[in-house]
Amino acid sequence: MNLLNILSAECIKVPLKATDKKSAIEELVDVLAAAGKTTKPDALKQAVWTRETTRTTGIGHALAIPHGKSDGIPDLAMAIGKPAHPIDFDSIDNRPVQLIVLLASPLDRTSDHIQALARISRLMTVEEFRTRMYEAPSAEDIYAMLSEQEPAGT
Repeated sequence: MNLLNILSAECIKVPLKATDKKSAIEELVDVLAAAGKTTKPDALKQAVWTRETTRTTGIGHALAIPHGKSDGIPDLAMAIGKPAHPIDFDSIDNRPVQLIVLLASPLDRTSDHIQALARISRLMTVEEFRTRMYEAPSAEDIYAMLSEQEPAGT
């Protein structure tokens, strides 16, 4: 799974205006909607928020990966946001998040959804890469870093 197949540069927002996790999720869904990645942003917001209230997606190391499936998503899509200031995400390590990676999937793409979550998680376990992402000053820098990490043509 190449993340650049589901992420476009226009779906990265630095900085996010949001100051709490619900508004961060909504802002990232709005980014996907503005890019034409979802036809039903309200349904996607509800799906992601419902998933978030079941169990936090703040996975530790200042990273959150909120995700959800909705019928308003024709293909897997991803949005990345870097808050202006760290946001409390009820993370498992009790630390605020510095980067939020939102994954949206069609209802019938469970395998691809899981593969994308695994790829994001593997990439972000590399401490040097994670630190560079947190320090990135712009959306373009984040996209460039991901481009360096993702193998071409996969």
